[in-house]
Amino acid sequence: MLSPERQLEILKRNVVDLVNEEELLERLKTGRPLRVKLGVDPSRPDLHLGHAVVLRKLKEFQDLGHHVILIIGDFTAMIGDPSGRNTTRPMLSREEVQENAKTYAQQAFMILDREKTEIRYNNEWLGAMTFADVVKLAGKYTVARMLEREDFAKRYAEGSPISIAEFLYPLAQAYDSVAIQADVELGGTDQLFNLLVGRKIQEEYGLKPQIVMTMPIIEGTDGKLKMSKSYNNYIGFTDEPKDMYGKVMSIPDELIVKYARLLTDTPEEVLTKMEREISEKLVNPRDYKMWLAREIVKQFHGEEKAKEAEEYFVTVFQKKEIPDEMPQVQVPKGSYNVVDLLEKLNIGSRSEIKRLIMQGGVYWDSNRIDNFKSSVEIVGEHILRIGKRVFIRVLGI
Repeated sequence: MLSPERQLEILKRNVVDLVNEEELLERLKTGRPLRVKLGVDPSRPDLHLGHAVVLRKLKEFQDLGHHVILIIGDFTAMIGDPSGRNTTRPMLSREEVQENAKTYAQQAFMILDREKTEIRYNNEWLGAMTFADVVKLAGKYTVARMLEREDFAKRYAEGSPISIAEFLYPLAQAYDSVAIQADVELGGTDQLFNLLVGRKIQEEYGLKPQIVMTMPIIEGTDGKLKMSKSYNNYIGFTDEPKDMYGKVMSIPDELIVKYARLLTDTPEEVLTKMEREISEKLVNPRDYKMWLAREIVKQFHGEEKAKEAEEYFVTVFQKKEIPDEMPQVQVPKGSYNVVDLLEKLNIGSRSEIKRLIMQGGVYWDSNRIDNFKSSVEIVGEHILRIGKRVFIRVLGI
């Protein structure tokens, strides 16, 4: 095993908040495997590269011989994490949460070592609490401390509603740390308040407070908002290789180095060189972006699929060729309003289809459709393209 000092050096890489370094080094020096916790709420069914940032840090602990615990928040997801919210989050049903939870652990193993990961569901202890237990827990933290939280303080000042359930969320997450006796808890920077509450609640229950580590939040493919399925700017773990590759190629050039730093194992000296060459226009950023796309696809789908995805991208988007293989549908011959046709082909809702058209993302036989009142004539074989990556062969019958 590496020395405590070397472990600390590795674990600090890319970390934003570390509370605190001295405590972490002290526990590393004990020589015992630390209990390292990450909680994820299955509010949606899939993980994306935003989740990968913190999962990769968890994997670093795992590779250094520490015990990692992935907590699936099947109880807390029903409350809804208020972090960064300016309104109360709608509560999910038990059925919605359980359906989403099915995929979370499986997808997390695309990064974590399945054999070395302990999976826990927090309904195990939170669902078993009596009302008296909840009152006891709530009595260990004050409203004044809750209102120190930035999003709560802002909503309170604006007179926006804050439910008592939202106050209970950080306490429920903190109790997870009590239940599993966490030494370290990881999260995104938006989780700092919740993680610090965990330190306080552990002390209240007679435990040594956990070390807190936060990781950067990455922007999505639009380069502006944080990666989220809600913003439709995400790159999912289970995206098809060619779609994942294409989505990485669509990120703004200024995100190339950030993605490389947080989502690959590229040495810092290489990142520094990359940053300088891009900023000084010594290279075409596209070349580094293609390397990045290949590296990310390789992590989730393997070397061969990454190579195929790159070949597809070069063929379709750089050489402007239509792929040989694509989904094929048969439609009765005739004239169709383009919105009606795309709805029939399950491309999306009518409002989503209209938005795609207005954004210039729909092509019929290489001709862009720019009006959702347009009609298309189906007589033989036609190629429908949606966005940059989706091709459908439409056959008139």
